[in-house]
Amino acid sequence: MRMVKKRFVLPLFLLMLIALFFSSGWMAWVYPIGYKEEIRKQSDSYNIDPFLIASIIRVETNFKSSKESRVGAMGVMQLMPDTADWAIEQGKLPEATHDRIKHEPATNIEIGTWYLRNLSNQFGDNSLEVIAAYNAGPGNVKKWLKEGTWDGTLENVRDIPIGETRHYIQRVVYYYNQYTKVYETF
Repeated sequence: MRMVKKRFVLPLFLLMLIALFFSSGWMAWVYPIGYKEEIRKQSDSYNIDPFLIASIIRVETNFKSSKESRVGAMGVMQLMPDTADWAIEQGKLPEATHDRIKHEPATNIEIGTWYLRNLSNQFGDNSLEVIAAYNAGPGNVKKWLKEGTWDGTLENVRDIPIGETRHYIQRVVYYYNQYTKVYETF
């Protein structure tokens, strides 16, 4: 009797695993996106690809709010305090305290997405240059491009002199590609 149960249960279990594997939604468990409404709202407001915003958040904090890095970057998009203050002033964004930027994902995503729009304007919507500038600062990226250190392509990302930025770009691009495969729309 036990042998019959095992012969029945194992194939049933394998069938369920195969069905799960081929169902369309299983990859969303592996690549979840948090704060979808906030991302969608700011994506529409600032005309930034929502998958880019989600990919940056995934790499920065894996959608965990209230994070602060060892260098002081705050919230889900890991905004540096000076960058956040500058963005609030330049973008005429609603005043936000550093505490709100750190603990309120909606506030952090609004400021971070405005900053991505600003970077996109500076770098002609070249998403790789924008990602690099988000990590290393626009001054560094402009210097690399002007001096020919890096040509702004993924193929030559190894030419970027800061290892953290090279790795950052590769990770953001990886998650961007996964999100666009897993989710038909945002």
